[in-house]
Amino acid sequence: MTLGRAEFLRLVPAAVAGEAFALEESDGATLLTHRGAGRHWRIRLTPLPPLRLGAIALERTRVDLRFLGYPDDVFDRFLEHFQRGGG
Repeated sequence: MTLGRAEFLRLVPAAVAGEAFALEESDGATLLTHRGAGRHWRIRLTPLPPLRLGAIALERTRVDLRFLGYPDDVFDRFLEHFQRGGG
């Protein structure tokens, strides 16, 4: 994703429908986890070098997602919260 850790953390509560989650730092990465009744999700954020487009540098983050026990469309609904318009 072309966004940094702070921006991701600002958007994630809405993307996970307000589910409480634990946040920990490990080896330069950020790990967010949630365990509920019969379901679990985990998100690992790892910073990447900026994407340089001429004079512009965009923050980037590798995002690894795991959703267990959720409907098949949970991934698509999650990503909708990170879409940006342009034009």
